[in-house]
Amino acid sequence: MSTLTRPPQVATDSPVRRSSPRRTGRRGSYRGLLFMLPFLLGFLVTYVVPIGYAFSQSMYEKKGTGLGFGPTRVVYTGFANFASVLGDSAFWASMLRALLFGSVQIAVMLGISLLLALLLDGVAARAVRFFRAGLLIPYVVPTVVSALMWLFLYSPTGSPLLDLADRAGTTVEFFGGLNTYLSLGNLLTWQGIGFNMILISASLQALPRELYEAARLDGAREWRIAWSIKIPNITGILVLTGMFSLIGRLQLFTEPLLMRQIAPESINTDFTPMMEIYDKAFKTGNYQYAAAESLVLAVVTGILAFVFYRVTNRKMS
Repeated sequence: MSTLTRPPQVATDSPVRRSSPRRTGRRGSYRGLLFMLPFLLGFLVTYVVPIGYAFSQSMYEKKGTGLGFGPTRVVYTGFANFASVLGDSAFWASMLRALLFGSVQIAVMLGISLLLALLLDGVAARAVRFFRAGLLIPYVVPTVVSALMWLFLYSPTGSPLLDLADRAGTTVEFFGGLNTYLSLGNLLTWQGIGFNMILISASLQALPRELYEAARLDGAREWRIAWSIKIPNITGILVLTGMFSLIGRLQLFTEPLLMRQIAPESINTDFTPMMEIYDKAFKTGNYQYAAAESLVLAVVTGILAFVFYRVTNRKMS
């Protein structure tokens, strides 16, 4: 009888396990979280924790015992500090002062930055690098150093500008009334022109040069090209720089604080919201009330920046 034999089996490789799409997605998300971990830790330590601490401090208030002659103790008062801030006329007056001052100063600063960027857009590349570097120097100089430089120029005792004015037979006053705002605005404009000019100039460089050539072929002059082509195509960066400048004016502190050293009668302790908060915290010692003011200022600044961005974007779109 013939025996049936099985055909030899051919050895095959073991099947390769393939990870499921869900597992691959989880691995990618974990890697993304690990990549973002340094930023998240820095954001947590430098933003979230201080805001949480300020909020917890704002829930308390210092109160004296024994008709004010005994030791003070910190008691929980809830949102009483926020209610007091909302009714604080000096705090809101300082915020209104910063907004009115900033609306004029920011418009002048961005106008000069835009004009310089338009002028440099038609200059040779080497000259552009030279002028950009020169105009950016005031922004690179630390704020305290630049403020001290201008304080020397504004000083009523050793200012070379006052000496030149005396020799010319004229008198110049840097502080008092409107002159205080002009002096402060001059300092802030000197600091911010170069940085904003760099941002606007970069946006101009990104525009296609074919638009300019087509306009020139149609007979348009350079001023017409700048007004009808360049400026309408860089409204986004103008809105962005304006919003950042608005936030900076609401947080104005170093420059007026240093100017107060030589003109205390023109710049009071609540000249800006940040000076008001500084005075409450470190001179009056009312840290809890200052914490509430700082949180209110942060919320108002965020709301105003959002409204400014939406309104200007809608008008320019």
